Amino acid sequence: MTLDAALLDEAKSHGINLSRAAEAGIFAELKQARAEAWKRENAEAIQRYNAFVEAEGLPLEAYRVF
Repeated sequence: MTLDAALLDEAKSHGINLSRAAEAGIFAELKQARAEAWKRENAEAIQRYNAFVEAEGLPLEAYRVF
């Protein structure tokens, strides 16, 4: 893994825990990648549900109070 030296120096000067910051960044990217993968894997089901709602309306629409 390579990181910008100036960025690391500035982070250190502000007392940032580099390991924790790297872990948080990796976690955020992984969370986004998982969400995108889930959307791709479920795209067909989402499309079918959206088509159903468009054709039939929301399943519990009669009970909406807003």
